[in-house]
Amino acid sequence: MMTRNKLFFYVWLLTLPLMAQTYVIDTIQNKYPFVNWKANTIKMAENSPAFKTLFRKLDTIAKGGKEDLHVFHIGGSHIQADIYSNRLRSYLQMMSPTAKGQRGFIYPFSIAKTNNPGNYRVKYDGEWKGYRCSVRKDSVAWGLSGVTAVFKDSISNVKIIANGNNYHEKMYDFNKIRIFYDNWSDDYEISFKQDSLVSAITENKEAHFIEYTLHKSVEEIEFCIRKIKDEEKAEFLMMGIELMNDNNGIQYTSIGVNGGSFSYYKRCRFFDDQLLLYKPDLFIVSIGTNDAYHPDFNPDAYKAYYTDLIKLVQKANPNCAVLLTVPNDSYYKKKFPNPRTRIAQKIIYEVAKEQKMAVWDFYEIMGGFNSSKDWYANKLMPRDRIHFTVMGYRIKADLLLQALTHSWENELQLEPDSILNQVINE
Repeated sequence: MMTRNKLFFYVWLLTLPLMAQTYVIDTIQNKYPFVNWKANTIKMAENSPAFKTLFRKLDTIAKGGKEDLHVFHIGGSHIQADIYSNRLRSYLQMMSPTAKGQRGFIYPFSIAKTNNPGNYRVKYDGEWKGYRCSVRKDSVAWGLSGVTAVFKDSISNVKIIANGNNYHEKMYDFNKIRIFYDNWSDDYEISFKQDSLVSAITENKEAHFIEYTLHKSVEEIEFCIRKIKDEEKAEFLMMGIELMNDNNGIQYTSIGVNGGSFSYYKRCRFFDDQLLLYKPDLFIVSIGTNDAYHPDFNPDAYKAYYTDLIKLVQKANPNCAVLLTVPNDSYYKKKFPNPRTRIAQKIIYEVAKEQKMAVWDFYEIMGGFNSSKDWYANKLMPRDRIHFTVMGYRIKADLLLQALTHSWENELQLEPDSILNQVINE
């Protein structure tokens, strides 16, 4: 359950005017000496065939070639807020004229009464109730997003606006929309405010979505969910939305739910079926803060969950590069630096070595154990010392961008900072 303080924090983040996407690392290193800047590398990527393939595909796009590349980034509240993940998305999708793919999978968090990213908007009416896989008392069918909003009344109008508070104007449009919902039931029907906009409809009963092809590309759309069966138990379960177009380029899908952990995502009945719709090229795993938060942290279970997720990703794409990110240093109950993150760090290195994947050790980069004290003192983390301020997230995103591009440059024997400079100067 989100506390009042956390809710205020998210509202504060999302109502701030978005800063220009100016790369910050070059100008702040002397200001924050407690950060281990030299540790900012992607470790073990040079030993991973999957990362060699990834960097070649990225390089094709950076040079203006046409290529499809799909990044998935899964985590908890850091990713639901989609602040640092959206910054990375924007960097990668604007690095060349052929880089911007579709917006892809999103969740209309507003209808679930939880914080919605500011880079797209959702408007709705009617009474919905949200359920998160990370809330133990909640029990409902979840899909890829780990969030499901349930509607039981007669009619609700939902409007999706693809472009919100973003770094660039009119980033996205779409000519197809998928709605993931409980299509094993026929209690409700979906219709569009402009029926003439829809040219074709297809349905998938295994992954539970309906797909509408549109006559033209749009930046927003409104649809109606209407009860058609007068039954007491009738309900509509919203599991996600996908905004699609015909663009080649990079698609960056962020999957995050507040409080998310491996064990909670395991509760999502249709997670596997929906992930297997896609062929990820890079899968960034940022799960672990919540797993290691409580004193009953189980290292063996954590390792098993990690390994199982990698196997699932490889089932979707055997050549997918998986980047394991070590959770940030944090405080337990705002009082004590959490020693269990060091245990998670050790396990992540073990898994990466065994599975021939790579590690981005943000725990080490932050400064290690109790470094969140310094980040908080310098206004890079709020009082909970779990999340980050806007500047903290900007630094985190720019660090990951720097590490990725340097690893890419090293693998392809390019000039140092040549890719980084191209990306940040677009």
